[in-house]
Amino acid sequence: MQKKINIQNKKARFEYEILDKYTAGIQLTGTEIKSIRESKARITESFCEFNEQGELFVINMFIEEYLYGHAYNHKPKSERKLLLNKQELKKLEKEVQNVGLTIIPLRLFLTDNGWAKLDIALCKGKKNYDKREAIKDRDNKKALARIKKDFN
Repeated sequence: MQKKINIQNKKARFEYEILDKYTAGIQLTGTEIKSIRESKARITESFCEFNEQGELFVINMFIEEYLYGHAYNHKPKSERKLLLNKQELKKLEKEVQNVGLTIIPLRLFLTDNGWAKLDIALCKGKKNYDKREAIKDRDNKKALARIKKDFN
């Protein structure tokens, strides 16, 4: 039985306004997928970028070196290619170039078949006052839940 891997980027929902979501496959080597299966990966500082050929890559994603992969180990912070349909790639590239949006990874997970997938989102950066509103809303929800609990 395989354990569930669900590595999330919690900071992304606070820093960015999410406009559209996609699920992309990742092109990985053997030692990279083994490290992901051991939950030794981070996507908090990562982002996605297009190269000259129109391919989408995830940059700054940290996958720890595999403990038993001596000579054939991978680099922890190398660029990794994302696998999407051509139509999705063209749409994303157009949005990033024309509107100035960014693509941020939200979640790294394994499917039932053992494939590593990355949930990515087309995002727009939040301003400081938007972040303060999010904190205020979160605090209000906590206070309301506390009052409801005491009332019951």
